[in-house]
Amino acid sequence: MSVRRVMGTEVEYGISVQGQPAANPMVASSQIVNAYASSTVKARRARWDFEEESPLRDARGFDMARQIADPSQLTDEDLGLANVILGNGARLYVDHAHPEYSSPEVTTPLDVVRWEKAGEQVMLDASRMAAQIPGSTPILLYKNNTDNKGASYGAHENYLMRRSTQFAEIVRHLTPFFVSRQVVTGAGRVGIGQDGRDHGFQISQRADYFEVEVGLETTLKRPIINTRDEPHADPAIYRRLHVILGDANLAEISIYLKSGTTSLVLAMIEDGFIDADLSVEGAVRALRDVSHDPTLRHLITLRDGRKLTAVQLQLEYLDLARKFVEDRYGADADEQTLDVLQRWESVLTRLERDPMECATELDWVAKLKLLTQYRDRDDLDWDDAKLHLIDLQYADIRPDKGLYHRLAASGRIQRLLDDASIEASMHEPPTDTRAYFRGRCLDKYADAVAAASWDSVIFDLPGRESLQRVPTIDPLRGTQAHVGDLIDRSDTAQALVAAITR
Repeated sequence: MSVRRVMGTEVEYGISVQGQPAANPMVASSQIVNAYASSTVKARRARWDFEEESPLRDARGFDMARQIADPSQLTDEDLGLANVILGNGARLYVDHAHPEYSSPEVTTPLDVVRWEKAGEQVMLDASRMAAQIPGSTPILLYKNNTDNKGASYGAHENYLMRRSTQFAEIVRHLTPFFVSRQVVTGAGRVGIGQDGRDHGFQISQRADYFEVEVGLETTLKRPIINTRDEPHADPAIYRRLHVILGDANLAEISIYLKSGTTSLVLAMIEDGFIDADLSVEGAVRALRDVSHDPTLRHLITLRDGRKLTAVQLQLEYLDLARKFVEDRYGADADEQTLDVLQRWESVLTRLERDPMECATELDWVAKLKLLTQYRDRDDLDWDDAKLHLIDLQYADIRPDKGLYHRLAASGRIQRLLDDASIEASMHEPPTDTRAYFRGRCLDKYADAVAAASWDSVIFDLPGRESLQRVPTIDPLRGTQAHVGDLIDRSDTAQALVAAITR
C-alpha cells in the first residue's frame, strides 16, 4: 500500500483571551490544557516522559551543542507546563505560547484526517471547559499559522521512512515537491510578508517565514527540509521526517491530499524511483513567489533551465506517482492509494483551468472565494481590516463562529468523514499502531500509568520498588491485533505487565 506508512501531525493553535489583548498566552494555553485534563480523572496522573527525546540530533550526522541551540529547540526539557496524554493515544500540551495537539500514530491519509479533526474537537471542548471556570474570561482558539504581527506557529507533519534512504536524496527530490505542494495544501492568508504589512492575498500562511533550504531549527532560520533526527522508533530501521512548512488546514480534502501525496513521493524516494531532476533554482525565493501568486501563473525556474508553474511541477510528480503505483502494484493497488491519485489529478487539472473550481475542496481557494465576494460587494481593498477579520474568522474553531465550519455545515465544503466518526476518535486510539496500546492503557489502567511517550509506557505498580517501563519502539506493534485480547483479559496493570514480561 504505497500511501501507507506511520504518520502523524502536530498542530499549534492560535490563542487569544477575549477582550484582553495583553494577556499572557502561555498562561492562557495552560488554562486550556489543564481544563481538559481536569475533565477526567484518567488524564490527571500520567506525565509525559522526556527521557527518550533527542531534539538536537541532526540527520546530517551530528548533534547540535545545547549551548548554541535556541531554547525553543530544547523540547526534551520538562518545563512544568501542562502536558496530557489522552485516551486516543494523542498528546495535548503547552508548546511555549500555544496549546498543541499531537495526533496518535496512524497509517493512512484518511486516518490522518480523522485524528487531526478529533484534535480540533478536543481543543473546542477544552476551550468550553476553560470558560466554565468561575471568574474566567473566554479563550478563543484558531487553527491557523500566524498572528499577522510577525509571529508564526506550526502545523507539523511526521512520516517514518527507511533509515537506509540517503538524506541527500530526500532533500533533492522533496524540496521541489514542497515548493509546489502549497497550491493544494495552502490555507490562504490576507497580507504579504512576515508581518503582513504588504497588501494582498497569498496561498500559504507559512511560506514567508522560511529562510533556508535545509536545517535543524523550527522557529528561527526555518528550513524547507528539517533535519531533526528523532525517530521515536528503532533508529537502525527508521528515520522520522519532520515536516514544518505545511499550513494548518481545516478542509478535510486538503489534509488528506497533504499526507497522501507526500507519502507517495516518499515511497518513490525510498525505492529510488525518481530519476528526473526537478531541482529548483532558489527554492526559498520560489516558495514565497508561488505563495504570492494565487493566479498560479508564476513560473518556477528549474536548475535544468525549464520554467514550470507550481501546478505543472506538481503534475510532474503526479505522473511519476502514477507510473510508480502501476509499476509496483499494478492491479493490486489499494483503494486509498488510487483515490489519492484520482483526487490529486482532479484538483491539479481544475487548478490549472480555474482555481475557483476547487473552492469546495481546498482551504485557500474557499477562503479566497469568500474574500472576493466581500471585496466585490463592499468595494474593499486588500488593506481593509474587514478582510483580515474574515481571514481570522475562517480559522475560528467554534462551529457557530468559524467561517470554515459554517461553509461545511451548509455543504459548501466537501467532507470525507462524518461527525460521529470524528467524535469517536477523540476517545478511541487507532487500532493498527502502538498508539492502541498507549491509549488502552491510559483508559483502562489510568491509576497505574506514571508516564508515557511515543516509544514507552511506564507503570507504577504496587509491590515494585522501581517503575516498570514497557518499550513500544516498534510503531507497528502494540496494535489491537497484537495486544487487544491481552488487555481485555488483564483486569489490572500488574496482570498486564506480568503477561508482557513473562
